[in-house]
Amino acid sequence: MSNPTAPTAMADDRPGPGRVVRVNGPLVEIEGLDQVAVLDVVEVGHNSLAAEVVSVRQGLLTAQVYEYTGGLRVGDPALGQGHPLSARFGPDLLGGIFDGLLRPLTGQPLWLSAGALRQTGTRRQWPFAPAVSTGTVVAPGNLLGMVPTPSGVDHRVLVPPGTAGPVDWVAGDGEVDDDEPIASIGGSPVAISEQWPVRAPRPVRARLELSAPLLTGQRVVDLLFPIAKGATAAVPGGFGTGKTVLLQQLVKWCEADVVVFVGCGERGNELADALADLSKLDDPRTGRSLLERTVVIANTSNMPVMAREASIHTGMTVAEFYRDMGYDTVLLADSTSRWAEALREFSSRSGELPAEEGYPAGLASALAAFYERAGRVTTLGGEEGSVTAIGAVSPPGGDMAEPVTAHTERFVRCLWSLDRDLAYARHYPAVTWRRSFSRDAQSVGAWHASEGRPAWARDRARAVALLAEADRLAPMVELVGLASLPGRERVTLLAGRLLREAVLQQSAQSVNDGHCTPAKQEALLELVLALYDRFLALVDQGHPASAVEEIDTSGVVRIRDEVGPDDAAGVERRRDEMLAALENWK
Repeated sequence: MSNPTAPTAMADDRPGPGRVVRVNGPLVEIEGLDQVAVLDVVEVGHNSLAAEVVSVRQGLLTAQVYEYTGGLRVGDPALGQGHPLSARFGPDLLGGIFDGLLRPLTGQPLWLSAGALRQTGTRRQWPFAPAVSTGTVVAPGNLLGMVPTPSGVDHRVLVPPGTAGPVDWVAGDGEVDDDEPIASIGGSPVAISEQWPVRAPRPVRARLELSAPLLTGQRVVDLLFPIAKGATAAVPGGFGTGKTVLLQQLVKWCEADVVVFVGCGERGNELADALADLSKLDDPRTGRSLLERTVVIANTSNMPVMAREASIHTGMTVAEFYRDMGYDTVLLADSTSRWAEALREFSSRSGELPAEEGYPAGLASALAAFYERAGRVTTLGGEEGSVTAIGAVSPPGGDMAEPVTAHTERFVRCLWSLDRDLAYARHYPAVTWRRSFSRDAQSVGAWHASEGRPAWARDRARAVALLAEADRLAPMVELVGLASLPGRERVTLLAGRLLREAVLQQSAQSVNDGHCTPAKQEALLELVLALYDRFLALVDQGHPASAVEEIDTSGVVRIRDEVGPDDAAGVERRRDEMLAALENWK
């Protein structure tokens, strides 16, 4: 059980003022500040710009500023805040759009305003329903009450870590303010919102083994490279390979209670388009806007670079916040490459010795620390929750050997690598089976068997082997021609094409094919494998491979778009009809 110290309260006895002695972009050096620790927050300049201390040596502090430092000069005051970089987590998160420090991005562009660290959202009233009564003895993680929301993901007010004892009093049913105490436990007031340092993982009772899959509705993911709830995945791909569309499909269809989308360093117009698209999407669960159970953290390339570095940690803490309520959360970070570039920029300004391609030597450790915060856990309150972390990677020029991609592959359990050739061939999602992998396939296969689908693991293994064999034969066809291959190998190439076109391809714009249930996924795969077996039997019976290749298989490709997303029975009927027709084929 991990149990870090509870977040430090906002103290009134803050360290005395210091002064700025050097400004280098987002890096600021300060002298005269005593009793300030690494990772503490300081406010610099007359506009009280938020900064975080990253090093202390001989009375000289180095801090990274999370806002635009234009106009900041030597001699400006600096004031320590006496606490680490923290954010307020409350019921207003769902459906909100925030910057990298979790400040609401509503109205004016707050990333250009002063007084950055302070939350500037409008105070709101929330309906509160208590779950305990006066005198009840509670422990960390126990439920105190509920704040219902239209999204169906109710905000659960929990006893904060480090707080326990009898309930002195608790508010009754009615409207309460964001920061108004709704209960007192052992003399400590508790509100519906709480502060937490974003770099500190939230405590849990135990970490659990991964078992059930996070179903995404995307066949190439769920069938070939499945991810378990609480696992980690990376989506590397160059420009134009479809990362954004794939991530949007995951946001819409993955079986998660809460989705945290971190737009980290991407172009502002692209993120604006993505948010506009998300706002138009209907939640398959409620029929309302999908944004109502999504938290968006937007830190685009035109925002301060160091706030981009903090946005990843902020997003993970938001995901952990809902995980502790017993929800399954998914964190989508687009992209971790831009986050790594922020680390590289700061390390170069601070004089740190560069490693590969100028990235800091601690890049691998930073990536590992981020992905390690994902997991399936037993919360302090005894509930089961999970955080699944999926990070997009944007390798420059599509170079999959560059440091961010290479290190990320070491730490994730699933890799969904996007291929430029597949994208140019209009094969979407462009997830290539040549470089992708899943370390969760075995545990997911056991879960499918427990759910009454014992053939899932066998069929997946056959599909992977079929694709590998078809890829092995493709260069031989270019050298010697298709007619020179034996009949069984020609059938393998035919079946490999059917598998790619009828199963792995999936249109995000299609009503019937944009999402696919596990039953329909398996039915489509069984259809192709059954045809493959029948074609092999025909060749073994002496029928020429050229005749088998002339069999009309166009209907096989159309099935995925002609039956509903959960109509596995319709696929099975079509399969039986096709196999029956082949029984009498000559």
